[in-house]
Amino acid sequence: MKRYQGRRNGTAVEVTVDGKPLSPRLDLWNHSPSGFEWAYSGSGPAQLALALLADCFGDDDMAVEWHHDFKSAVVAGLPYAGWTLSEEEIRDTITAFENA
Repeated sequence: MKRYQGRRNGTAVEVTVDGKPLSPRLDLWNHSPSGFEWAYSGSGPAQLALALLADCFGDDDMAVEWHHDFKSAVVAGLPYAGWTLSEEEIRDTITAFENA
């Protein structure tokens, strides 16, 4: 299972998957060329939601379809200082959306 982490280092943010930098996937949708963010609902959190889903599922179309819902339900509520999400938590959230 993959493990995703977001941390703040001064004014910079770092998001990793299993310790390696997470690709922002600007090729799918360029919400925030300046990078990821979380703990509110905006362009940086939208980019993070898209990148998390694309990496977790390996399905670009699904990531584009669900990233705004995932941003609102999960990314906007992540703790400002830092967070950890498991692949299972991300998959469970999308399954709940699909079954709603």
